Amino acid sequence: MAAITARELLNRLEQQTEGHIQTAISLWQNMDDVQLLAPARDSGWSIAQCLEHLNGYGHYYYHVIRGAMSRRNDMAELYKPTWLGNYFTKMLDPDSGKRKIKTFAKNNPPVALDARAVVAEFIRQQEDLLTLLREAKTKNLNTIKIPTTLSKWIRMNLGDTFRFLIAHNERHIRQAKRAMA
Repeated sequence: MAAITARELLNRLEQQTEGHIQTAISLWQNMDDVQLLAPARDSGWSIAQCLEHLNGYGHYYYHVIRGAMSRRNDMAELYKPTWLGNYFTKMLDPDSGKRKIKTFAKNNPPVALDARAVVAEFIRQQEDLLTLLREAKTKNLNTIKIPTTLSKWIRMNLGDTFRFLIAHNERHIRQAKRAMA
């Protein structure tokens, strides 16, 4: 990805996130626990497990992002992606990262879940993400650094972090849709 305006990037990511919220509301919000917890035909995760996996990442990243944004007040017109951000985003994007990725054991969701609570939490977190994206329009996406879940020493800029997270969300939302079939 080449440099683009920060506003253009954030508007794109907002649209994707709004789509994720609409998908969760229209497809999963009113499903019963049996449907939400049914394992995928390929023995993969259930719908609830896919969303719980994303909720785990949201619990970490949204808190860290909020704190990092509160400490910085500078703004930049352009967003310049880094090679690391491009690598992680491309790897997780379901359109460009076609190969299967093994999840770290600590990030595997349990089988027994309160499925309806998981869906509600996912929707709440996506609304929280929308708020963060809107607040980020007054921030410098290049200079705010976010430590990854891999290591506090591996840090990505805020713009790369948003791209990576939303690509990851898209990947597992598509997986949850496949689990419905």
